[in-house]
Amino acid sequence: MSKHCRESFRLGLAWALLSFSVLGCGGSNPPATSSTSESPAGQTGSTGEEAAGTEAELTGDVRIHGSSTVFPVSRAVAEEYGEVSPKVKVSVGSAGTSGGMKKFVAGEIDICDASRKIKETEQEQCAAAGIEYIELTVAFDGLSVVVNPGNDWIDCLTVEQLKTIWRPESGETVMKWSDVNPDWPDEELKLYGPGTDSGTFDYFTAAINGEERASRADYTASENDNLLVRGVASDKGALGYFGYAYYAENKDQLKLLAIDGGNGCVAPDDTTVRDGSYSPLSRPLFIYVRLESLKRPEVASFVSYYLKNASRLVGDVGYVPVSDEVAKQNEELLKTALQ
Repeated sequence: MSKHCRESFRLGLAWALLSFSVLGCGGSNPPATSSTSESPAGQTGSTGEEAAGTEAELTGDVRIHGSSTVFPVSRAVAEEYGEVSPKVKVSVGSAGTSGGMKKFVAGEIDICDASRKIKETEQEQCAAAGIEYIELTVAFDGLSVVVNPGNDWIDCLTVEQLKTIWRPESGETVMKWSDVNPDWPDEELKLYGPGTDSGTFDYFTAAINGEERASRADYTASENDNLLVRGVASDKGALGYFGYAYYAENKDQLKLLAIDGGNGCVAPDDTTVRDGSYSPLSRPLFIYVRLESLKRPEVASFVSYYLKNASRLVGDVGYVPVSDEVAKQNEELLKTALQ
């Protein structure tokens, strides 16, 4: 596609995003059953068929990597987008937020999935590499603490009990459930959690232990959340934590615990995650998009499609859609980046 055509496409996409906002679709990004609608620069009144035709003719690659928590969302968007733009190859990988950020800084990917905000050190690395980006909030997650369904002695854990289990020094002293509470059985405590490249690991350790990356090391660690699910599901004494979507996909194999953050036991659901009462384990989920990548029509088109359809797909995979206000902010950030 020529430089002139790319510029026309970007202008048309920006016009479409502005129209989407002005027409009162709001920030909720309601379900869309048709492809993204863009008007080529200098034209008005293009039909849906014409817009769909434009998208169908796009070619190229969109490369995404990063958080295993955000992975189900990006994968779902990529699968649906493939029906709109079948000639665009969208690859979605999962190596943890930190692993994705390394690729992002190196310029190897267009979009980094992240279950935490970009760190100051990563911002500095991006600046040194000349990489500019936008941060888009695509969902909210209730980071979930789960046990084996055979566990009949707890339904709720306090933050202090979680700290007792996961703080660094507990690897020497907390080996059985009875070490946490003497009223609980002498069942061996088997722990499962994200690896150190995971944004979920960073978030959980900061929220529970008061210091990012402060954790006992004697647990089964993996950036593959499905492996963690299988571990908890196969051991009566197991306890693990990961994004809510992986619990939602495996409810028949896991038991979800409520968490007492100081105001009583609260379980994660759409209401408690969005209003923050599932504390302190409610968190936003992000995608980071390179501005240089947005100059390519296929990336601009994909990110636009992502934002317009995220609310519906986020719910399908087990997370909580962003608020109208956040969705509006996302639209404005993308529109500005495309100008």
